[in-house]
Amino acid sequence: MKRLAGLSALALIISSTSGCGWLWGEDGYFRDRGGDYLNARQTAPMQLPANVESKPLDPLLPVPQQVADSTVAESDYEVPRPQPMAVRADASEFSLQKSGDSRWIVAQRVPAEVWPVARQFFEDNGFRIVDERPQTGEFSTAWQRFDELSAAMARRLSSRVTGVAPDAETRVRVRIEPGVQRNTSEVFVVSAERPAGSSADVAFAKRSGNQSLDAALLDEMLVSLARSAEQGGSVSLLAARDFDAPSRVSLSEDGNGNPVLNLGADFDRAWSGVGRSLEMADVRIDDLNRSLGVYYINLAEGAQKKDDEPGLFGKLFGGEPDKEEIEARAERYQVRLTPVGDSVQVTVEKDLNTVAPADVARRILGLIQENLG
Repeated sequence: MKRLAGLSALALIISSTSGCGWLWGEDGYFRDRGGDYLNARQTAPMQLPANVESKPLDPLLPVPQQVADSTVAESDYEVPRPQPMAVRADASEFSLQKSGDSRWIVAQRVPAEVWPVARQFFEDNGFRIVDERPQTGEFSTAWQRFDELSAAMARRLSSRVTGVAPDAETRVRVRIEPGVQRNTSEVFVVSAERPAGSSADVAFAKRSGNQSLDAALLDEMLVSLARSAEQGGSVSLLAARDFDAPSRVSLSEDGNGNPVLNLGADFDRAWSGVGRSLEMADVRIDDLNRSLGVYYINLAEGAQKKDDEPGLFGKLFGGEPDKEEIEARAERYQVRLTPVGDSVQVTVEKDLNTVAPADVARRILGLIQENLG
């Protein structure tokens, strides 16, 4: 107790003498040392006796040679502004890939977003599209001579393409496929030729007969797609719906009376269409597994959107529910896609071993069906 009283008395004495220079002043014991580095000077390297062997040591923190002199007036010295951050020139959503004689474009977008932009490129340059199959990601142009295209495209193709007679007719088939990586696309171009005046319907070969024409078209398309992305080109939602919409959609029941949604499309288009439909129906997708063909959904929550995250005040004042609240009201199900021949069947399960109640399954499949067309 006496020791505590002594410490308290010492603290009182120190606080009462806070104005004294020996304690808090410029030369005091508790002085501010924050600016001591300004007076630091570089000293000569340490010298060792002549008979001592040592490895040369480079200074870890050398003082730069070009340092502003502290004697220069502030008005005579202006601190330069930092240089702007350099932006990578090759950071594009579209790139050209090569493998042997094959060339194609890789897009960091899903096929449904690339389809309308690629189609618009050909229409803007004078190509007449005569056959398009959004469900398979393909469209073809009519037989045309170069002089029937737009003036700019005709001039560029004439200067780059070799082996094509001036009056020959060509047509092009464009194929857009899901890429190897998720949410990417691959764009392929194949051309066919026929002599002028011929009415033969020359089929497209697996490998183009004129690689210089295909390469020129891919180069022109790459520039157009990159420019569209830089300008913030919008995506046609209607074209996106047409791209991955199955040709046939029907809601029926299996042998056990469980609701089944039948989609007349390949798995890639069906997977893309079901995912888009769930988002449009405002259904939360907690997770997905494309290799298993399963979307893990939560009916109690709305669809996740990047722009809907609460701001700082929303997070501070309870704008976002915590994990406990979400778990307490969760209604989780699995939407499974199963390829059957040339179509895909969509079913709803509670878990891997339990089918969902018929009314819930019919409600979820109905939402998907409603937003597919």
